[in-house]
Amino acid sequence: MRATVRRTAANKRVSTAVKTQLRDIRAAVAAGKKAEAIALLPKVASALDKAAKVQVIHANTASRKKSRLAAHLKSVAAAA
Repeated sequence: MRATVRRTAANKRVSTAVKTQLRDIRAAVAAGKKAEAIALLPKVASALDKAAKVQVIHANTASRKKSRLAAHLKSVAAAA
């Protein structure tokens, strides 16, 4: 039981950190802060990869989120 509680807490920390970083990059894109969003992209990708490595999220989910973020950032950068 205690191991489950420890693992749940660790997984929650990783999951929350990933969600926060995703929220930050999406807010930067929405606010039109291209430079900030471009700087955040490698950090978000790294966080997603780390979460997938410890199986907090599925590897394909991490890959899909990274791909969609990059595509969205590219379209915003091209439009501006």
